[in-house]
Amino acid sequence: MILLFASIILMLALFAINLSTKSGIPSLLLFLVLGIACSFLGVDFADYQFSEKFATFALIVIMFYGGFGTNWKMGKPVVKEAAILASLGVVFTALLTGYFIYLVFKLPFLESMLIGSIVGSTDYASVSNILKSKNLNLKYSTAPLLEVESGSNDPFAYTMTMLFLSLILGEKVSVPLMILKQIGLGVLFGFLFAFICGKLLKVINLQKDGIATIFMAAMALFAYSFTSVIGGNGYLTCYIFGIIVGNMHFIGKKDIVFFFDGFSELMNIGLFFLLGLLATPSRIIASLPIAFAIMLFMTFVARPVSVVGLMLPFKLKKNQLLVISWAGLRGAAAIAFAIMATNAGNGGKLYSVDVYHIVFGICFLSSIIQASFMAAIAIKTDMLDKSDTVLNTFNYYSDKSDIGFLKTEITEKSNLAGKKVKDLNLVFNFIIAKIKRDDKTIIPRGEVVLEQGDTLVFAGEEYFDPYGHEIIEFSIDKNHPWANKKIVDLHLPPNRLILAINRSGTFIRAAGATVIHADDRILLITDEEIDITANNPNLIE
Repeated sequence: MILLFASIILMLALFAINLSTKSGIPSLLLFLVLGIACSFLGVDFADYQFSEKFATFALIVIMFYGGFGTNWKMGKPVVKEAAILASLGVVFTALLTGYFIYLVFKLPFLESMLIGSIVGSTDYASVSNILKSKNLNLKYSTAPLLEVESGSNDPFAYTMTMLFLSLILGEKVSVPLMILKQIGLGVLFGFLFAFICGKLLKVINLQKDGIATIFMAAMALFAYSFTSVIGGNGYLTCYIFGIIVGNMHFIGKKDIVFFFDGFSELMNIGLFFLLGLLATPSRIIASLPIAFAIMLFMTFVARPVSVVGLMLPFKLKKNQLLVISWAGLRGAAAIAFAIMATNAGNGGKLYSVDVYHIVFGICFLSSIIQASFMAAIAIKTDMLDKSDTVLNTFNYYSDKSDIGFLKTEITEKSNLAGKKVKDLNLVFNFIIAKIKRDDKTIIPRGEVVLEQGDTLVFAGEEYFDPYGHEIIEFSIDKNHPWANKKIVDLHLPPNRLILAINRSGTFIRAAGATVIHADDRILLITDEEIDITANNPNLIE
């Protein structure tokens, strides 16, 4: 019954994504509504303990892949602004919001600050979803600024939430030491695990399908868990680890991208649906007035004041500041932190108000109001980049599209040296994507003259074998009939061709004079299915 229910929800979620694409309504909001609808239909779910565990796992995946998918080349020009908004921006927004709650609603001071801290960060999934679904290519590198900020500010909200939660529970904590430990260890181990992962990627064979994905998932989980166990901020570690590793080049990266593209989307669907399912309709309605007031204060006071105040040294334009201020959507992380606070507060009994449903209301209203007017505000403030430039890199296309890249070097024996690009007369459906010369990139315009030592990068559509048996790979042991023989001496039939030889991770060109060694892996193309067991004479005959 549970599996049937889960499959129906997933199918409905796919329809919600399709509706979101056509209507512009944030898909994550639709998942929340789907969860609430199940509550209205009589599904009784109040397991905060399970919800916290699932939310923690989901946030690990979302934080890691948010970093992994960050294009550092795009984010680097605005990293200072994004880092300040992600850290001090969260602190100021949380403190201003907490003080507003304390003054207006007369809640206990620490409890007010706890609520402000929980909703202090912006939601990466919501911000990224709106920018991409509505094609908001904003001026002045604002889109990457928002994505880097929203992708990295959850750990700071988590640290503040833990701080005020500890004070409410009466634990003896040193505020400066706790903040230093959370942030310091989070940053340190983010870089350390990325360094270790980079070294391991060079020595571990990740060519077998799925191995790279398993390895990267294990590393991300280990990075989070290890840092959390010793008192650091595991979410921050996961995000930094993701950014550094995601901008590396390694075998199997495309597999990781395709897997986490779908898996992170599944985690978003599951998390938002679960958060909606956990909410009780009657308690949502009861908490809505205070949630609405807090959301309005954050949207029109706390967020703008924090953004304008912190961005003064960078002299951002007024229309840019307005869009950044409006883009402070609250989302999944805040509701997940509210679950954590509810569990820590004895099921919420420790607090004077219903923290979970207040936070839920703030995020729900933020998704409706701020998301709905995001495109209109960008247009009204003249922040849309009319050139519609999408700054994707070569890595993006090789990681996520059907475009493939090949390279060749112009040697001293090549007849290409001295020729202009326009005179190459390429006969195949390829183009020269770029020219690398002395670590510099040369744009391959027609009048560019090729030089000895240049590396040409060709681009074209990749071929996918739908039957899976046209190219086969097999190993050569010391007793194999091909061992220690030249390719030309194998006398292969016309329907078989050795494409390349994988020798200890290095691809060797399969020329006629190339000698095959024991432990080589052979890439063979054929037009039939054949047995590739060792000592099989049919490979030759």
